[in-house]
Amino acid sequence: SDKNKKFRSKPQLARYLGNSMDLSSFDFRTGKITRIIEHAGKPDLNTSLPVRQTASIFKQPVTKVTNHPSNKVKTDPQKAVDQPRQLFWEKKLSGLNAYDIAEELVKTMDLPKGLQGVGPGCTDKTLLSAIASALHTSSAPITGQLSAAVEKNPGVWLNTAQPLCKAFIVTDEDIRKQEELVYNVRKRLEEALMADMLAHVEEAASGGEALKDEGNCHDDKDDV
Repeated sequence: SDKNKKFRSKPQLARYLGNSMDLSSFDFRTGKITRIIEHAGKPDLNTSLPVRQTASIFKQPVTKVTNHPSNKVKTDPQKAVDQPRQLFWEKKLSGLNAYDIAEELVKTMDLPKGLQGVGPGCTDKTLLSAIASALHTSSAPITGQLSAAVEKNPGVWLNTAQPLCKAFIVTDEDIRKQEELVYNVRKRLEEALMADMLAHVEEAASGGEALKDEGNCHDDKDDV
């Protein structure tokens, strides 16, 4: 009889019962129904997605998602301190190039003559990567290596919190040149946007005239 029928697995039991019973909360090993505990309270309406830090030079927030709101996260004060940086770590960025959508090499920036590299094998590309990384990873001002002894022995006197460049000073003339450069670029962008807008207006106008002429042609045929 069905009362004495034996089942060796939960899928076998589910096939026998079909859709007549929900076995999602049934524990086959103990033969008991597990209780489903629903937590009362307001639903979590937080729609922010978890963000993970994917690049070491771009610091981004990390969201921790847990299924137990009552859990408390313990912080280790020793790990909260910034870890020491490897000497000449910026050289790892050398050899990396940027390509556009047409897979053509993007021209790199030309640094001012006042910026000079420090350290063995420090090229212009390495210097550019070091300064760009310092701007992204630190909120402190970029001053370069202030110690004059770093030129004699970079391995001992190098300040790893600053990029691999000699100390430099930004003058008022440098600021004025940069402002003029930004103004010229914005002016060219404004002219390009204006030309694009006029081209769209002219194209729309020519399209309307073409439709009007086509309509007049049909009217002439009807008259004939």
